[in-house]
Amino acid sequence: MSGATHQVRGKSAYGRHAAKSAPAAAVAAANWSWRDLLIAVGVIAALMWAYWHTLFRLWREWENPNYSAGMLVPIAAVYLLSLERDALARLRPRLAPAGLGLIALALLMRFEALRSLYESIDRASLVVMIAGVTLFLCGWRVFWNVRWLLVFLFLAMPLPGFIHNRIAGPLQDWSTGGTVFVLQTLGFDVDRQGHVLTLNGQQPVGIEEACSGLRMLTAFVIVAAVMAFLIERPAWQRTILVFSSVGVAILCNLVRLCLTAVAFLYLPGGFAEQFVHDMAGMALMMPMAVGFLLLELWVLKQLSTPATEKAASR
Repeated sequence: MSGATHQVRGKSAYGRHAAKSAPAAAVAAANWSWRDLLIAVGVIAALMWAYWHTLFRLWREWENPNYSAGMLVPIAAVYLLSLERDALARLRPRLAPAGLGLIALALLMRFEALRSLYESIDRASLVVMIAGVTLFLCGWRVFWNVRWLLVFLFLAMPLPGFIHNRIAGPLQDWSTGGTVFVLQTLGFDVDRQGHVLTLNGQQPVGIEEACSGLRMLTAFVIVAAVMAFLIERPAWQRTILVFSSVGVAILCNLVRLCLTAVAFLYLPGGFAEQFVHDMAGMALMMPMAVGFLLLELWVLKQLSTPATEKAASR
């Protein structure tokens, strides 16, 4: 593959990275008055004070293996924002009263979360509050430049319980059925009883809910979203990349389940569980997923090349 195929954007994540790297924070601070800075510090402090319990509960949710990748989202967001620092520094921050509307919406969401005891609404209100504070303190131009990073923050949030329950069960069924299909196609004798498979009449293998692939799905969507920010491609290709990561996650999980089942059949149980299932399984799946996504980008580039050359020839 040529170096241009998956070129990291020399511009920013949104195509406006400054050619020189001036100290962005100093430039931005110079554009703010003392009154603006005091308001910013006060609002951020109030935000942290108001949401400390939500942040603590969110950290506890990240201890769930299905959503452990969520803790990487704030780190990735800060990194992606740093790519915009020079471009953002050239934009004069100015207070936008319209941000108060988003802040009010976040407060209403929190009230409803407390009234209905629905934590997902409370967690979502945190992102809405961050968006409102960004708009209020920095203005429309800065808000528009970071809009996709604000949307990206939603990936840090675990799925609401009713969505989780509707996804986890079918994913477990599809994973079990797909494993049976692949193994039987490869010539293995597989007997299925619910989510327990018996290979060649001797080795039982249970596909639990933790093996449904939800963990891979959440992690791979985050990885695909970061890749979409970094690469220089048309918006439609980046959109396809993010949404196709769901299918890539299901496919990679199916490969892992099949390899694990065969390992349980031919290798000692302890080795198969600790190495193939626990360590090698997840260690191999992420490079495989990235490989699939890069292959997809290459295919998309080949599909779009004729149209690009035709447009350039006009």
